Amino acid sequence: MRHEVEQVPTHVVPAKLLLTVEEAAEAMSLGRTLMYQLVKGRQIVSIKVGRTRRIPTAALHEFVKKLSEVEKGV
Repeated sequence: MRHEVEQVPTHVVPAKLLLTVEEAAEAMSLGRTLMYQLVKGRQIVSIKVGRTRRIPTAALHEFVKKLSEVEKGV
């Protein structure tokens, strides 16, 4: 009887700290246009890196937290 040995990856891919607007929209299950509106309206924090705009993953968590507090009436 032969047992298969599962291959374990030798490297771990770290989670992204900065996302493109498109990646952030996908992560939050929102449309790209709405995400751009939230960034432009400064409801979601974004930073400029060179000529590109990036959204810290922490900003997405903070945005969801604020929405939850509004829903709860805090």
